[in-house]
Amino acid sequence: MKAIELKGIITPIVTPMHEDESVNLEELRRQVDRMIDSGIDALFPFGTNGEGYILTAEEKKQVLETVVDQCNGRVPVYAGTGCISTKETIEQSRMAEAAGADVLSVITPSFAAASQDELYVHYQKVAEAVDMPIVLYNIPARTGNALKPATVARLAEIDNIVGAKDSSGNFTNILGYIEAGKKKQDGTFYTLSGNDQLIIWTLLAGGTGGIAGCANVYPHTMASIYDLFKAGKIQEAMDANNSIQSFRDCFKYGNPNTIVKTATRLLGYDVGNCRAPFNQVPEDGIKALKEVLSANKEKGMD
Repeated sequence: MKAIELKGIITPIVTPMHEDESVNLEELRRQVDRMIDSGIDALFPFGTNGEGYILTAEEKKQVLETVVDQCNGRVPVYAGTGCISTKETIEQSRMAEAAGADVLSVITPSFAAASQDELYVHYQKVAEAVDMPIVLYNIPARTGNALKPATVARLAEIDNIVGAKDSSGNFTNILGYIEAGKKKQDGTFYTLSGNDQLIIWTLLAGGTGGIAGCANVYPHTMASIYDLFKAGKIQEAMDANNSIQSFRDCFKYGNPNTIVKTATRLLGYDVGNCRAPFNQVPEDGIKALKEVLSANKEKGMD
């Protein structure tokens, strides 16, 4: 298995789309370069912000192969391969392995309720099927299934399960994952914040970074959180993390994925809309976004 450090700010890169909702691979290449040029530490195609929940298997393959090709080894590439069934998750994970991804991010199964033992066996089977580092992905508000710290501790004992991303918004849960990671015999278990507001606090608690949707809008600002933290400039890192609050306040106007992609488009990038039906932002939301983007530009955020 390829050894890789899971650290820094990872962008769950948006999937650009044409007006007919087909994937815009040329714009995707431009967004890859934009992220890397802004100092982002890794890229994560077809995650939540990349609309992985609504892409076909073939589209995911195209997106991943494009990102891997455009990255050309400059930064690691994470692939979101979690599906509802263990069978399909394994199929997608093997696809990602063949396409050249560096890390797998495997979201918990959704819709049907799963016990902790069922989740354990699910991840165990996926880990056995590939020779790649795996990050567990917990986002219970979207999937309906929460991965408990005790289950993460059990899973950490599996060699190629090397980290966990928590998007629950519950900092106590992140602390539980950090503690659970200590079960890893070689000590290399990485905890990533999936909530942009909690990145600096996760780093201070012993986590190693964050998968940050807001990085699609403010890649340089988000990347600076980790860079400042590593440089020992903690207050500046906190200030950078806090600076995105005005943008996050706009999430009240719609699905956060839709707000992020809409904001990216309003900045002048040809990323299109989210795929229907998750693509509407009311006029007052557009107005608020434009005001926030303008105000933050004046502050030097990018």
